[in-house]
Order: sequence, then C-alpha cells, then structure tokens
Amino acid sequence: MPVIDIKAAKKWGKIPPYIQKRLLSNVFCRTCGETTIVEFSMINDKLGILLKGKCAKCRKDVARLIEDDG
Repeated sequence: MPVIDIKAAKKWGKIPPYIQKRLLSNVFCRTCGETTIVEFSMINDKLGILLKGKCAKCRKDVARLIEDDG
C-alpha cells in the first residue's frame, strides 16, 4: 500500500503538473530501462522527494529521487 509523507506531498504540490508527469515517466528500471513508476510511495528525504514503487512494465521495484532546489 502506497505511503504519502505530508512534507513530501507539499513539495510535490509545488511542482507543475506537466513536470510531475515527466518525472514519473522517466524512471530507470534494471530490467526495462526507462519506464514509468506506478503504485509509488512518496517519502520526504533530506535531499528531496523519494519515490519508491513498481515498474509499469515488469512490476519490479524502482525508485527515483527528486532533488530539492538549492
């Protein structure tokens, strides 16, 4: 079950929707290469927002860090 961290959600909300879509569809999977992340949890990390979820193609675990500005 996906987990959404409140601080991470606030940071995510500041990102324009068209960029959010690009970030979600530009995740690396060891099996498939570039993919889309699905069923993801959003976690506040000291470096930014950490997305942990599944590859849309093969369903293996993938993650993406979206670094904070600054």
